[in-house]
Amino acid sequence: MTDPQLVLTERVQQALAAAFGTEYSDADPLIRPSQFADYQANVAMSLSKRLRRAPREVAQAIADHLTDLPGTVEVSGPGFLNLTLSDDWIAGQAGEVLRDPRSGVAPPSSPQTVVIDYSAPNAAKEMHVGHLRTTIVGDALARVHEHLGNRVVRQNHLGDWGTPFGMLIEHLLDIGEKAAVAQLEAGEGNAYYQAARVKFDSDPEFNRRARTRVVTLQAEDPETMRLWHIFMDATVRYFNKVYTQLGVTLTNDDIAGESMYNPMLAQVCDELTERGVAVVSDGALCVFPPGYTGREDQPLPFMIRKSDGGYGYATTDLATIRYRVQELKADRLLYVIGATQALHMSMLFDSAKMAGWLPEHVRAEHVQIGSVLGGDGKMFKTRSGKSIKLLDLLDEAETRAAEVVRDSEYDEVERREIAHAVGMGAVKYADLSVSHDSEYVFDFDRMLALTGNTGPYLQYAQARIRSIFRKGGVDPAEATGPIVIGHPAERALALRLLGFGSVVAEVAEGSAPHRLAAYLFDVASAFTAFFENCPVLKDDVAPATRASRLALCALTLRVLETGLDLLGVPVPERM
Repeated sequence: MTDPQLVLTERVQQALAAAFGTEYSDADPLIRPSQFADYQANVAMSLSKRLRRAPREVAQAIADHLTDLPGTVEVSGPGFLNLTLSDDWIAGQAGEVLRDPRSGVAPPSSPQTVVIDYSAPNAAKEMHVGHLRTTIVGDALARVHEHLGNRVVRQNHLGDWGTPFGMLIEHLLDIGEKAAVAQLEAGEGNAYYQAARVKFDSDPEFNRRARTRVVTLQAEDPETMRLWHIFMDATVRYFNKVYTQLGVTLTNDDIAGESMYNPMLAQVCDELTERGVAVVSDGALCVFPPGYTGREDQPLPFMIRKSDGGYGYATTDLATIRYRVQELKADRLLYVIGATQALHMSMLFDSAKMAGWLPEHVRAEHVQIGSVLGGDGKMFKTRSGKSIKLLDLLDEAETRAAEVVRDSEYDEVERREIAHAVGMGAVKYADLSVSHDSEYVFDFDRMLALTGNTGPYLQYAQARIRSIFRKGGVDPAEATGPIVIGHPAERALALRLLGFGSVVAEVAEGSAPHRLAAYLFDVASAFTAFFENCPVLKDDVAPATRASRLALCALTLRVLETGLDLLGVPVPERM
């Protein structure tokens, strides 16, 4: 265990037990970073009433029993414990993290199967900026859980089934397979859908054909299924262009669309009815999970089957939980879906629990995704009010990034590679650096800045470290120290690097990639101060100091590279 905050928590809890009895050993020491020391423990303030003693007296009793502290303790103010770690301890722990190939990230004692539902575009529409966050956040969580050692099952729940496909397939026949494929592969799904919709609303014969096609689709007629596959294959090729440019890890093997669950829907309804969980209400089959009310405090229905016999999202979503728990053996379910779906997801989980499909040992969570806003504080759209195509957005990010690196000394090929990495890194980091359930303003100028809490700033920090090793003719893997602390900037950097493993674990536990982003920014900022105050390669630097500082550089590089990779942010070697 190298995280200073965890080490100090354990030591203070041991002191609590020694001073006041074992019943106090699990009290939260309330340890936080402090401007007066490395950390401050405020537990004496919270325990004083329980112990019926003055806070300062409680603090002194704890301090008297902190005999195994790797540093010093001081009682200050009304009862705060100021904890300062020794330089030798920090240096020794940093050396251990450097020697650890996982940089302090401990695998879980009992690996879990984590099913992550994310991205989930609608096959009848093109991807727009609204899909950006679910894709980026979900992919970061998948990377983090895999790095920890959990078994991750990605699920891209495409909207690839339902009544609209009747008119979409008929429109494909009208314009020809070749023209339809070209339009869909180019990401013109909205125009395709709108053209089909206009005919559906205005042409009675087309309307009749579309409705007939829905029946043959539901019956899985071979010719209809062939046309459906043509439509879907072209659409998925377009989705894959977006995923490739964005650098996310979704593949065709991860597609688990609505069509996959279609054969299960009748059985879902039958089981819910047999178990008495679902009842008929106004001709529709519904579940009424307790605690949900609508108008006039009437119980709110979770509709499983419509009065006309059709199924809806609720039916399919219940089938997904049943499948993921029973077939995929999920220990944890993460649904990375918009915050506007909070009521639906809550009723879904409660209905699944009523059905026995979501047992107590399985943890289901709605990772709520906030909206992306424009500079006016409204939903991010084009000037004409239309949704912005995701590919257009990503292309613009690369174009703007190319301007940022235009004056670099690299050749055209390298500049394009750097522009791609900087553009995608800027977009992804800007999203991941804010809490996933918060809204944020999409601002290219801020995202692409080389200073401040941005992706390019972090990318530049790791590129600068690589330049140190190139200039010194040293392989980072050969920079083994030992680490010795002689300057406050060295100390601050080493202390920050010790927390990497705990932060990764926190991200997985709380589904909170923004915590990792904040940590990496702190590391990069600490490295900047180190770089400005602690020469590494100058001739007047003593060999031992040079070796120590190269080791700190190597550990910083590994933490930044690993952390950025977990966020899905590319790391160019040069900038």
